[in-house]
Amino acid sequence: MTRVWILPTLLVLCGSAVATGLILRGSPGPAVAFLVFFVLLAGAHSPVVFPKSIGALEAQRRSAVDGRPVVFWRPGCTYCLRLRIRLGRSARQLHWVNIWRDPAGAAAVRAANDGNETVPTVFVAGRPHVNPDPEWVREQLS
Repeated sequence: MTRVWILPTLLVLCGSAVATGLILRGSPGPAVAFLVFFVLLAGAHSPVVFPKSIGALEAQRRSAVDGRPVVFWRPGCTYCLRLRIRLGRSARQLHWVNIWRDPAGAAAVRAANDGNETVPTVFVAGRPHVNPDPEWVREQLS
């Protein structure tokens, strides 16, 4: 559970260190800008940005019932973040599985990617698609 917060915490700490250094040098304006930038960056890489993750088995069960895609992701992945941001509000319609929290999800991704944990891996109708175009994923929701 705490592993997903390591990167956001480090980003906030680094931003705080840079801001402190700028304040000590007499530059409070840029210090605030740096701190805000690092806090926003930390927020973007935190689990808060993504819809609530569920287990791989539950996601596959729900997908079989409603036909919606299953997205396997992990915090800190820039490609996952790009997919999430570009999907916008449509992202809430997908089933999200955090592979760092769910060993079955990580195993499913490895099975689809020749042993690699390449994310985002989107399963549509049981077929994996690695790092698909967000527009294509949005079309799969229709």
